[in-house]
Amino acid sequence: MAAAAEEEAAAREPAARPAAGPALWRLPEELLLLICSYLDMRALGRLAQVCRWLRRFTSCDLLWRRIARASLNSGFTRLGTDLMSNVPVKERVKVSQNWRLGRCREGILLKWRCSQMPWMQLEDDSLYISQANFILAYKFRPDGASLNRRPLGVFAGHDEDVCHFVLANSHIISAGGDGKIGVHKIHSTFTVKYSAHEQEVNCVDCKGGIIVSGSRDRTAKVWPLASGRLGQCLHTIQTEDRVWSIAISPLLSSFVTGTACCGHFSPLRIWDLNSGQLMTHLGSDFPPGAGVLDVMYESPSTLLSCGYDTYVRYWDLRTSVRKCVMEWEEPHDSTLYCLQTDGNHLLATGSSYYGVVRLWDRRQRACLHAFPLTSTPLSSPVYCLRFTTKHLYAALSYNLHVLDFQNP
Repeated sequence: MAAAAEEEAAAREPAARPAAGPALWRLPEELLLLICSYLDMRALGRLAQVCRWLRRFTSCDLLWRRIARASLNSGFTRLGTDLMSNVPVKERVKVSQNWRLGRCREGILLKWRCSQMPWMQLEDDSLYISQANFILAYKFRPDGASLNRRPLGVFAGHDEDVCHFVLANSHIISAGGDGKIGVHKIHSTFTVKYSAHEQEVNCVDCKGGIIVSGSRDRTAKVWPLASGRLGQCLHTIQTEDRVWSIAISPLLSSFVTGTACCGHFSPLRIWDLNSGQLMTHLGSDFPPGAGVLDVMYESPSTLLSCGYDTYVRYWDLRTSVRKCVMEWEEPHDSTLYCLQTDGNHLLATGSSYYGVVRLWDRRQRACLHAFPLTSTPLSSPVYCLRFTTKHLYAALSYNLHVLDFQNP
């Protein structure tokens, strides 16, 4: 921490260009930027040790952008969009090396006495996590590796456990074991719940003012989020199988369901959001029981799925709907409960035994690192995981764990 503070202070100090030295340093800055853009991370680090001026010069975001785009979890998407433009790129690349090498410090943020099946979401400097039949909101402390103990808010309304929830348009949309959907305004006391399914609602998603839900009762339904139309079902889709996961396309034209794979059809099917009609199904070689527990769109044409058959699959709808373009197998043959991606090279998965979180570099098939967060006799699945560029959070039966990659 002290070294980082010294470096930051030095970067802020005005440093004049050396009057003496190689003729290279007297070139215009635009030419120096072009020359230095061919250097790798180690060469740039060594160049920064020459003098204060070069230290400042080599901290330029332009020089580190190419390196960051090839790094793990540096805040850049596959298309090059910078999701964290307020943080210096060089600092993000430094933390990225800890992700690549598996260097982190483990901690526990929350504990609860009874076994839970928690779900969570991150938004800005807040964490939302379900416990039993309510959802708690906590504010992170500045280090990101600890929470203020007093919750910011408590959102209740379900008669049974919260199975799943999402954040959308300053609302929390929750799915309950009581067959109901809850709509809570984050910054007010407004709460509405309505009967949605005959059995527990396993999954829910919300985008563009539309809610989709999936249930054990073998249906998926489409609902409006508009306050005057809450509870008015737009479409009911008979999936003929239990729905475990659901996600709306970024284009707001379709949604995908992940089902239990107990029938003679693919557990991954895409439906038209406006008509509720089946558009296509993904894959053709799923074994019976290969239910999909988590699915997410990464772009309008690409999505990731995982579940009981121990594989993460990457689908590209532009190439084929019959076969995935890439897959990663859980090496210990464990069910994969959840997944998360940085939108570029990093993939994280949560397994069914011993709270194992795995990190994957999507450019290779083998697992990069594994972090078992529990041991016998407290073996637990990882029910949900989320990460930022500095921390990974994993929700297990009895604890909420954090892996701190900023200060390992």
